[in-house]
Order: sequence, then C-alpha cells, then structure tokens
Amino acid sequence: MPSEQTLAALRTFVAERDWDQFHSPENLSKSIAIEASELLECFQWSPEFNKEQVETELADVLTYCILLANKLDVDIDEIVTKKLNATKAKYPIELAKGNRIKYTELTADA
Repeated sequence: MPSEQTLAALRTFVAERDWDQFHSPENLSKSIAIEASELLECFQWSPEFNKEQVETELADVLTYCILLANKLDVDIDEIVTKKLNATKAKYPIELAKGNRIKYTELTADA
C-alpha cells in the first residue's frame, strides 16, 4: 500500500504542523467522507472529468485513509487482503463473473 517513504512524509508533514492532536479516529473518518464527497463532485453533472482535479481529491481521500490506519495501528495490506478474501467467498467467480447482482441474490441461474 503506501510506501515507507510516503508514510514517513505524511508523518513528518503532520508532526511539523502539530496536527496529530486533531486526528482522532472520528475526525479522520469525517475527513474521509468529506473528501470522498469532493471526489464525487468531480463527476456530479457529467461522466467527463478533469483528471488533475480527480487525482487531487483522490489523494486527499487516500491520505486520510492512511492517517486513520496509522492512528489505529492497522496494517493496510492485512485488512485489504482480509476483506478481499471475504469478498471472494461472497462472490465466487462461477456466479459473479460479469454480474453486478448483490451476493445475497447470486444463484446459478443469475
């Protein structure tokens, strides 16, 4: 996930500004939602988008996600792999491939 260089840069950035005091899990979670809304706004009225603006908003979302994982002492690779494995079980290839139906509705007839 984030490189050690990126994580170190984020930690330094936050430390230099003494912002860790504001980075409670609650505040970081709120910030993720806010930034995700700003990312969604890039596509609000049209499927066309400004790539630079999308990259900026995506970076904000990812930054807050990384900061939250760091604050909670969560291994990003571990939780993503765990979630992916759980999702694989819910969406077996033979039922889910090319299908957008929710896992609770998947059947061999879907």
